[in-house]
Amino acid sequence: MTEKLLSPLHTRPWPERWLTRVLGAALACAAYLLCLPWDLRNRVQSPGSVEETTPVTGVGIVTLAVILLALAAHFGHRDSLGWPVLLVAVPPAALMYVSLRTHPGPPDGFAHAWPLAWGFFTLLIAVGVLVAAAVARQFRADLVDEELSLAQPL
Repeated sequence: MTEKLLSPLHTRPWPERWLTRVLGAALACAAYLLCLPWDLRNRVQSPGSVEETTPVTGVGIVTLAVILLALAAHFGHRDSLGWPVLLVAVPPAALMYVSLRTHPGPPDGFAHAWPLAWGFFTLLIAVGVLVAAAVARQFRADLVDEELSLAQPL
């Protein structure tokens, strides 16, 4: 069972390969939604106040980071290096885009600064996922076998 869960995806049948990838993207979405929930009542607490209520906590952000890095390591170990970015970094970035786009900014002149925040956090997530995937990829046994066979003269 463990061999099946940790074997490279290119050795698996295509339905299993794509089901695993879709499941990974769904887990990344679910982690984002659970750790950084959207509060549709995100409004000012009292008239004249500029601070909105928010359900985002430090624990939620750390939990999301740990989950995304674990998913990135799993897919980095099992798949080619581009897939973890597409499966783990893109879904939360898309959800963050929708969230930032639908919530109005503060009335202090930074109402249109959300694209900078979205770009920064998207880059941060993508780089973290890429690094975690690259580190996990170093522990693949089939890559070691390929490198050894390439190093030997014909």
